[in-house]
Amino acid sequence: MLGAGIGRGAMRIINAMVRGLASAGIPPNVLTTIGVLINLACGILFGFGEFFWAGIVLIVANLFDMLDGNVARLTGRVTRYGGFLDSTLDRLSDMGAFLGIMIFYSRMTPEHSVMNVALGGIGMVASVLVSYTTARSEGLGVKANVGFLQRPERVVLLIIGALSTWSWSSSHFLANRMPQVLWVLAVGSMWTLIQRMIFIRRELMAMDRNDLGDK
Repeated sequence: MLGAGIGRGAMRIINAMVRGLASAGIPPNVLTTIGVLINLACGILFGFGEFFWAGIVLIVANLFDMLDGNVARLTGRVTRYGGFLDSTLDRLSDMGAFLGIMIFYSRMTPEHSVMNVALGGIGMVASVLVSYTTARSEGLGVKANVGFLQRPERVVLLIIGALSTWSWSSSHFLANRMPQVLWVLAVGSMWTLIQRMIFIRRELMAMDRNDLGDK
């Protein structure tokens, strides 16, 4: 009940913001661009080790990610280019966050960790490939939004890891959980990639069989 109430309250706020932005005549593509710029700022904060504030900025950035599509639908300004721009800049946003984390853990600081750099790299590559396989398969007629760890889940995990890092010196058992989050992101994203590739293979082979049967 509490979760549903919070969800309804959040949607009311988002809908009010959408109506306000639509009334102001702000183009959806401008909102998309603002969102990616905020995401890149988040990556910079990660690079400087300001993980907690990067998490706050990441929340704001993904709010913009929800607003642009809703504004486009409300104002009747849904376009193919808008969808393409949104999808492309989402990949840039994802890579910006991972790159910032990798830069931080590669620096000569007490938190330096080759393992975390490697996990961040695996998570970044797998995340981009998950999105690429979806886009490529849709061009072939297969919708492949399947898998354990999709983009919303990845964003939530990054936010959790970032907000847990409010102090590098904290000994609290909930503090500084980004390394564990990176493990989940790396393994989960690779697993999702494999799931989608298997699903797409099955669907495309079924389509090929149907095509041969029609001849």
